[in-house]
Parts: sequence; structure tokens; C-alpha cells
Amino acid sequence: MKLLVKTKDKTYPIYFGENNCFKINKILKRNNINPNKLMVIYDKNIPKKIISKFKNRIKKNENIFLGVKFNEKVKNLNTVKKILNILGKNNFSRNDYVISMGGGIAGDICAFAASIYKRGLKFVNIPTTLLSQVDSSIGGKTGVNNFLGKNMIGTFCQPDAVVVDIIFLNSLPKREMICGYAEILKHSLISDKKFFVFLKNNFKSILNLKKKIIKKTIFSSCKIKRTIVEKDERESSLRKTLNYGHTFAHAFESSLGYTNRLNHGEAVLLGILAASKFSNKENLLPKDELRLIENHLGELKYNNLKLFFKKKNIKKILDFMIKDKKNNSKNINLILLKRIAKPVLNNTYSKIKLKKFLSSLIDK
Repeated sequence: MKLLVKTKDKTYPIYFGENNCFKINKILKRNNINPNKLMVIYDKNIPKKIISKFKNRIKKNENIFLGVKFNEKVKNLNTVKKILNILGKNNFSRNDYVISMGGGIAGDICAFAASIYKRGLKFVNIPTTLLSQVDSSIGGKTGVNNFLGKNMIGTFCQPDAVVVDIIFLNSLPKREMICGYAEILKHSLISDKKFFVFLKNNFKSILNLKKKIIKKTIFSSCKIKRTIVEKDERESSLRKTLNYGHTFAHAFESSLGYTNRLNHGEAVLLGILAASKFSNKENLLPKDELRLIENHLGELKYNNLKLFFKKKNIKKILDFMIKDKKNNSKNINLILLKRIAKPVLNNTYSKIKLKKFLSSLIDK
């Protein structure tokens, strides 16, 4: 299966399948990709058998392989600098390629490095987590964190190709699968109620990697994001809806210092909970639809902020929400829901109002 993403900057394919990462030479050739040099940056958590087989299958150019243990702690300019130094020492040209093989963090870092070296190298993304396959690998956002918060330094850089291979999902712990499921759920909530119902009925099969269901789920989720990105590549209007729950989520992550206690997808689930509750509080989302969302989050066991935060965390959370890059005033900009699949843009609220709201969820 294949999807084409058509933006003003670039048109590129997303290939879906099983074991298709080992067909990398055919994919590169099909897209007129014939570099003299390749730098493949892979996550060390990927099973060694897969990396070894991939190395044997890729065309023998001047290839450089760099293994990194990717996590939020290395999502910074120091890691980018290391990649840039290797590209420079090996005299990569603007016709050469960087290939990322890893999750969303790997893709964000590698795409950012590729976009700024000599004003832009070619880039191919092979996302290896469910989260990156359905979300971060599509749309061209790159970035790293700094002391101000998550993804505060970055660029828009559309890839030249994306290769989605479900073989990588077999080695993921359930917690990582839930992370990806969070973004799939978000896509359904902002765009397609029928897909939301499908997810509620099939989430156990998705998390247990039933092939037919997981393939349909990934493809459907990518179609939603593809449609949004094509209409609004630079996040001036519609693409902002992809941030549903994320203003809360990024602040939740940042306030805990990007610890293993709460990873990105888990933060997104809690962010969806907070945004949905706030949507109802603002007389937008009807109580019956809020209950549908809450019940499903309960099935996933992410329906209670008090399990992760205490009263003392609220100030930090709000400080990071204020610094969110989507704000353009002293108020906090949120994406809310009028109904499932009916998002509402450009809602701004004061820090005081959100403090009272978060206190009602946490300080009890």
C-alpha cells in the first residue's frame, strides 16, 4: 500500500507493509534516490537482527551507520551537533541522504540535522514505533527540546520518502504501543467519529498487533494526518487541530523533566482527558460525548491526573503552558472539541482560569 502526501514544498510517498524496510534499495530507486553517500542513524533499541539484515540489504555506497539510544534526554542540540560533525567530516553533499530508523525522537532529531546541514540534505524516514508511524513521520515537523520546553527549536522539512513497516512493532513493549495509540485516538477525535468507534471496539486487537486490524488502523490514521497536512502544511489554521490535548501534554512532560515516569504518548492521553474535560466545562463538548472519551481512557487506564501529579506540580505545568510555541499573547491557546470530530480553533484562556481548572482535577 502507498499514500502520496502532496504539499507545496514537496510530494512524497508513504509505503506501508511488512518487511518492506528490507526492500530499501527498490524504494530508493523507485523514487530516483541514488546518493553517493548515506548516513543511517538508527535507534540502538531496534533488534540487532533487523539492523544487521538492513545493512546487508542496502546498496553498498559510502554508508555510515550511527547507533544512538534515543530518548527525550538526548533530544537536544548536542546530539544534532554530533550528527552535523559526522556529515561534515565525511563531506556529505546536498544530493546525499540521511536515513532515520527509529521512533519519533529519532525522526525529529535526524530530520532537523538534515534540514540545516548545507541548508538541506535529502531525508528518508523509517519510523519504528507505532507513534512515529502514524504521526511524527508525516508532515515535515522537526525539532529538539531546550530549557524552555519541548520542540522549541526546529524547522519544517518534508521527507523524500517514508517507509512504514509493521515488523518493528513486534519488539515494542505494550507501553510503547499505547503511546502510538494515543496519537491514533487523537486523529479520530478531531476528524472521524466512525474511526473513534472502530478504535473503541478494536483497541485490544490493535495493542495485541492483530495484523489485519493494525494495518487498517495505521493506514486510516495516516490518511487523516495526510489530509490535514496537505490542506495546511505550515500550521496556520487546520493543522493546529493536530495539537488537540498537546498543550497540556507537553506541559505535563516538561514539568516532570521528561522522566520515564510519563512518556509522550501517555502525556497525550492525559492531555486528551484534560482538553476534553475543559471543552465540556466551557459548554462546548456535550456530557454524553465527554463520557464516551472518558470511558475509553478509563479502559486504557489513563483517566486520572492525580495518579501522576500533585498540587505542587500545577505551577510548573502552567509555566510550560504559557511558554508553548502556539501562544501569541499572555493567554494560553487551546484546541477544544465542540463534538467528536468537530474541533474548535483559537481558544485563549488566562493562566488563572486554567489554574482553577487543573486544581479541580489534581488538588483533591
